[in-house]
Amino acid sequence: MQQTKNLLTIKEASHWASDFLKRDISESNISYLLQYGKVKKHNGGNSVFVDVDDLKKYYESYCGWREISWKKRLGNDLNWALSFDHLREKDTTKHVHRLHPYKGKFIPQLVQYFIDDHTDDFKNDVYFKTGDIILDPFSGSGTTLVQAHEIGMHSIGIDISHFNCMITETKLLDYDLVSLENEIKRIKQAIAGYETDNNVTAFENELLARMADFNNKYFPSPEFKYKVQRKQIVEDKYATEKEKEFLKTYNELVKKYGIELNHFSAKNFLDKWYIKNIKKEIDFAFEQIKKIKDVKNKKILAVILSRTIRSCRATTHSDLATLKEPQVTTYYCWKHKKICKPLFSIKAWFNRYATDTLYRLKTFAKFKTNSHYAVIPADSRTVDIFKEIEKRNKNFYEILGKQKIRGIFTSPPYVGQIDYHEQHAYAYDLFGFERRDEFEIGPLYKGRGAEARASYVEGIAKVLLNCRKFLTDGFDVFLVANDKHNLYPAIAEQAGMRIVNQFKRPVLNRTERDKSPYSEIIFHLKNGK
Repeated sequence: MQQTKNLLTIKEASHWASDFLKRDISESNISYLLQYGKVKKHNGGNSVFVDVDDLKKYYESYCGWREISWKKRLGNDLNWALSFDHLREKDTTKHVHRLHPYKGKFIPQLVQYFIDDHTDDFKNDVYFKTGDIILDPFSGSGTTLVQAHEIGMHSIGIDISHFNCMITETKLLDYDLVSLENEIKRIKQAIAGYETDNNVTAFENELLARMADFNNKYFPSPEFKYKVQRKQIVEDKYATEKEKEFLKTYNELVKKYGIELNHFSAKNFLDKWYIKNIKKEIDFAFEQIKKIKDVKNKKILAVILSRTIRSCRATTHSDLATLKEPQVTTYYCWKHKKICKPLFSIKAWFNRYATDTLYRLKTFAKFKTNSHYAVIPADSRTVDIFKEIEKRNKNFYEILGKQKIRGIFTSPPYVGQIDYHEQHAYAYDLFGFERRDEFEIGPLYKGRGAEARASYVEGIAKVLLNCRKFLTDGFDVFLVANDKHNLYPAIAEQAGMRIVNQFKRPVLNRTERDKSPYSEIIFHLKNGK
């Protein structure tokens, strides 16, 4: 194929796009556009080319106009600098921040922007400094604590969920990485050698081969995605037809190999949402982990297993975050634009996550500081923070007594949006942690009605009232919230605080299929006196 002046190599396309947009566009950015059918791929011998006109249309229709259109929909007070739109996913999930999935967490760069006094040379205000103590009374998976530790601030995290606290703690622990690596190898080998049903491997091998042939024929990538993007294919109709067509092949293979699926009527989460072979492998893996003597290694292996079994639930890829019904057949995947299948073994995912976790812990070890931290499983409305620190860390307690807590950076639960215990129901079933759903503030199951909103205001205000007893007089409190019910002025008043500033930021990279413009507010509160 003869290259024309309109066709650029990936490297040339990255240079052109960088000049066009006046900011750095890497070769991987261009590869992403090709992979997901955003621009058309042109093959030429051993090279791949991009049409410069196609590239220009994409950037003109999306990047430059996104900020304008979002401000038109959400208001000109939208702080685009807090969109962090220049970051890649690998930046927003750096090192230990992706040790385990967690709904509702904010990106580390948002925390860093407000608590790190070296983050932005153009910022006028500095709220915290190295050596300060910061508190997160809704610590979730520990984003605030990890970022504080990285920049040399002491931190305290409180969460009602024991499992959330376990996730946070495993991110911050100091490991003997050689010992951990050896333990991971041993567990991986044990799981790899465990067989509950020889038919499962043969079944999956034939199923994967048949799926690959089918997808290559009817959902070729990236051509199919490119046609869907340009509405050259009616995706709903086409996908439904092909899904039914391949389902016949799947059912034939299930019958041929005698594969057992699951108990649809089961009340236990693990029995309901996992195909039988996977449930057996989970039980085996957990038995191996329970034999580990080093407590730190045991905890991080348990988190690896939890991350694994979350990915192995019998559901579609699009519904991993919000489960609907068990999916035990092949299906058209809206995320990957092809026929996908449920999982029948945890082995590949456990290996992948074990390797990834070790890499992330090693990476974070290079950034760790000597700052103190504490993770407290408790109710932030009533917990005595000083007493809990005294029990855990005498040195930290002495520092706390001298300087108290400088402020708070947290994201309280959004009213009626997430059931925080239920999102990790599989882990509670497996590990036997006590569930404390009744202590959650603003859970999904209570809804968003007037009574739920009033209860939410009271709950968040009580947290702030309790925590302010441990704060310095000139404290700074930052609360990340989607306050569409306008509840935070009342919360601040009940807590004896005042809102001194609001930062409205666009949330660009959402996991939901609804990608419509969405924003959240960072409320800055100070003493109400």
